[in-house]
Amino acid sequence: MLKIRLRRMGSRHKPFYRVVVSDSRKPPTGRALEEVGLYDPRQEPSFVRLETDRVEHWVSQGARLSGTVKRLMKQASA
Repeated sequence: MLKIRLRRMGSRHKPFYRVVVSDSRKPPTGRALEEVGLYDPRQEPSFVRLETDRVEHWVSQGARLSGTVKRLMKQASA
């Protein structure tokens, strides 16, 4: 099953995240099918960039959103 989730990047104590589409059976740091956005919680206000058309494409193909990505989608659309 495909999952749209966050991949932690950056150095220690300075994380940022990439929103990726990957197989749910693989670790989040494993190979991703596509990168569909960025999330940086350290900025004020937090930086969110999502390619919503690509996210919707993957959801139509059967991918599921993680809870955090659902929250980010609402935040990006507002």
